[in-house]
Amino acid sequence: MYYPKATQTLMSLAVASACAAFMPAFAQEQATTPTSAPEQATDAASNPASQSASGAQTVVVTGLRASLESSLNLKRNAQGFVDGIVAEDIGKFPDTNLAESLQRISGVSIDRSAIGEGSRVTVRGVGPDFNLVLLNGRQMPTSNLGDRNGRAFDFANLASEAISQLQVYKSSRAETPTGGVGSTINVITARPLSRPGMQASLGVKGVYDTSVDNLPSDLQHGNKVTPELSGIYSNTSADGRFGIGLSASYQERNLGYNRAGVSNGWKGPFRGDENNWGTIPQPGTPGSENITNRPGPTDVYQVPQNLNYNMNGVQRERTNGQVVFQFAPNKSLTSTLDYTYSENKLHTRRNDMSAWFNFGPSSSSWTDGPVAAPLVYTEIINPATSDIAMGGADFATKTENKSLGFNTVWRVNSDVRLELDAHHSSAESMPNSPFGSSNTLGTASFSRGTTSVDFSQDFPVLSIQGADFARAPQQVTGSVFENAYMKTEIDQIQTHGSWKMLEASELKFGVGATDVEYRSAFSVQQRDTWGGATSPADYPASVFHAETLSKYFDNIDGSGNPALFNSFNTFNFDEVRKLAAAASGQPDLYLPKNTWNTDQRTKEKSKSLYLQFNTEWDTRFPINTAFGVRYEKTDVTSTALVPIATAITWVSQNELPVQFGEPSFTTLKGKYHHVLPSFDADIALRSDLKGRFSYGETIGRPRYDQIAGGTILDNLARVEGGTGSQGNPQLEPVKSKNIDLALEWYYDRQSFVSINHFRKSLQNYAGQSQIITQPFGLRTPIGGAYWNAALGNGCATADTTCIRNYILRNFNGQPGVVRGADDGSGNATGTITGIGTDPVADFRITSYSNQKDARIRGLEFNVQHMFGNSGFGVQANYTYVNSNLKYDNAGVGEQFALEGLGDSANLVGIFENEQWSVRAAYNWRDEFLSSRFDGAGPNPNYTEKYGQLDLSVSYNVNKNLTVSFEGINLTDEIQRIHGRDKHQLLFVTQSGPRYMLAGRYKF
Repeated sequence: MYYPKATQTLMSLAVASACAAFMPAFAQEQATTPTSAPEQATDAASNPASQSASGAQTVVVTGLRASLESSLNLKRNAQGFVDGIVAEDIGKFPDTNLAESLQRISGVSIDRSAIGEGSRVTVRGVGPDFNLVLLNGRQMPTSNLGDRNGRAFDFANLASEAISQLQVYKSSRAETPTGGVGSTINVITARPLSRPGMQASLGVKGVYDTSVDNLPSDLQHGNKVTPELSGIYSNTSADGRFGIGLSASYQERNLGYNRAGVSNGWKGPFRGDENNWGTIPQPGTPGSENITNRPGPTDVYQVPQNLNYNMNGVQRERTNGQVVFQFAPNKSLTSTLDYTYSENKLHTRRNDMSAWFNFGPSSSSWTDGPVAAPLVYTEIINPATSDIAMGGADFATKTENKSLGFNTVWRVNSDVRLELDAHHSSAESMPNSPFGSSNTLGTASFSRGTTSVDFSQDFPVLSIQGADFARAPQQVTGSVFENAYMKTEIDQIQTHGSWKMLEASELKFGVGATDVEYRSAFSVQQRDTWGGATSPADYPASVFHAETLSKYFDNIDGSGNPALFNSFNTFNFDEVRKLAAAASGQPDLYLPKNTWNTDQRTKEKSKSLYLQFNTEWDTRFPINTAFGVRYEKTDVTSTALVPIATAITWVSQNELPVQFGEPSFTTLKGKYHHVLPSFDADIALRSDLKGRFSYGETIGRPRYDQIAGGTILDNLARVEGGTGSQGNPQLEPVKSKNIDLALEWYYDRQSFVSINHFRKSLQNYAGQSQIITQPFGLRTPIGGAYWNAALGNGCATADTTCIRNYILRNFNGQPGVVRGADDGSGNATGTITGIGTDPVADFRITSYSNQKDARIRGLEFNVQHMFGNSGFGVQANYTYVNSNLKYDNAGVGEQFALEGLGDSANLVGIFENEQWSVRAAYNWRDEFLSSRFDGAGPNPNYTEKYGQLDLSVSYNVNKNLTVSFEGINLTDEIQRIHGRDKHQLLFVTQSGPRYMLAGRYKF
């Protein structure tokens, strides 16, 4: 039996889509019967009424089932391993968030942001930085102040209304730009010539996020119900030579989230037999009798640095727009000019309450080892004069994405096709508030006595003795005002060609050049006056508003514990900021700086070329193969503005700010090149049964912070030393050798079952390690002559209050010592600066090198089944992922383990008839390692398993008008992140369900 060139045709179609040769527009535009030539397949996909080479009329299916069928055909007919999601109609993508759509694909997991939306994706256990995102085949820049130095694309910036298709390429191909180790994701927008005639739709939606009801009044933003508006217009000339497409959307959302945990990380890890600052008392020493189930001598344990509760009100405004012009003077030439714009604004208001531990006398009870965690940790404080910290924040950011592109396709003749594609794209994130991109205004009541935290349940319960806001009124203490800026620009030009050879073969070729310019800048204005910057008398009692804590965490087990310290105050950030500025006489210290502390700039210039040979083998079982090779060469230049550290000053018990002078730039360079082969084959075992094999090599470029030049010290050092970071522009990218195997059974037009096995061998991972060094030769008063004099006069090493009192009272006026007034507890205040005879300070500097290899293997199971003509259907998939590199919780020091590695599953039920369309989707992700560093150092962060149920229901009033309802996170799930043990809580977050009511009119 001879099979026509179906596979090669649609394989070329998928590749052409990835390279922006043509942009498939909508679900019902996908031809289910392929034609006999690549360019004819393109035309067929552009016109649902076109006929195949055999003369058969394409069947047009609409609605959700059309989306499922088109996605099935994309998978079935593609070269290599490709999955996708197709819009069911113009302006009607299945999900309100693109990341939420991507998570329905097997092997794809999402990282949820604090506001409850999917933002970044992990594919087959490979983290977000190593998944390349394309827009119409073009490499997209990234910009995200939440991860200022990464490469991960933030899908929260793009609305879904103008998107016609998402394609996820899990296997490599020579034609595709490099950078995707886990996958290459192509986001495809509509093209007017792909759908002749006038098409238009208008959508209106009301959004009610229930989380906005669970916030203090000081944090709420405007209305509880917010609008979303979207419109799409597409039209072509009568002769089909000219087309214009316009789309726009505006979305506003008011929401909140409340979070509790040890936000600054856990101090340690310590071994059970260690005895230094921060450890629990050893047997036979004072306080050791207060420890229950003490960690054994070889057990690893950690103690909390602080306990924080914060409530956050967020306003999100997202604006998207696109304009497309197309011109096809004849059948052989088509040119496209398009411009895409997106803007995402986030305004956050926050109030929090926290208690900091000073690692003095304590009592505690512990879980069993070898990794011991505290069930209850208590620090004994008497008299009750420590701080109950109550901070506030008010900051905003804005991210803009812009892309201007030009594409022209010339069909020279029936055998030769040439394409030119060029674009300039940028992503820019910046502050959008006079108060900066992030800030904290610290206040406190100095009335905290013995303090305890119960970690035995999901919610950490803080108990405080002696608190008295009347005896110790609230006052402003320290403050931090930050500005952050990030911009990435990409100029890319690509040429592609194809030449049909012989009867069933094709040679593809192309060259390209990509220039990437990345910049990340940061400034901080910090007052480390946490012992009190002004007087309580400077603040009228009316500016602080009494609140109770537990009601904001009522969905988390343990929040109803009667032992919880339930009283705190909120305040209006700007009102109290103005009072503090006036009281201090230094108003500029309560606003962000206008200059940058750090400024990192990286340029990457890449050149590439590829060849790929596709052919079909007319054997008993027809086989399609593709052999390809891609050559990539990259030059890196990294320049960094390095703040020059000049001194260390001791200002409070465990806070030693680093002082900086004028910064200077340093420049470092690197380069690399790679030859990347690829091979794909599929075999038709039966007309409905297909086997696949793929081998390919891919690279993932290092994060920008990993290749930034210069040593940057963090602003605040501690008694034990400071921290900082240093990049390495000579890092090689991660290289992955990938093998994929699959068996796919397409037993019905809209139903299939598949099983995939994949293996990845990863080389040259940049291991994040910390080295102890002494940059800039900074002197620290810790361990100096004044310090030793205090120890010689009865102060214990761990009692920094005693040591500071002795130095300030006995050496005031001596070099480096300046005493201030005593605080309300009778302790001396002032600064102690390191001098020439003091020890040189140690800093833990984080750097990077190519030192790690990893192996990933896994299985993907997929099923999609429609129950005849009943309208009912189901989708289900499960992905199992495993690796030889996992975090050793009992290990001490820097470790390398794969972040993002974890199983995932999806279950989607649908029902559809002429009037109703219903979809219920449950997404689940198993526990995974989300980070290898917390706020205290090299410690693991595990995001616990999470499942979410979403529902959408739509009703067709008539052929033009549809009304719909959507519910997100219907079961009101919480998110929880812990350290080495589940009791070592880092964050637990409560938000709430979100409901949307919408109407959509199609013209």
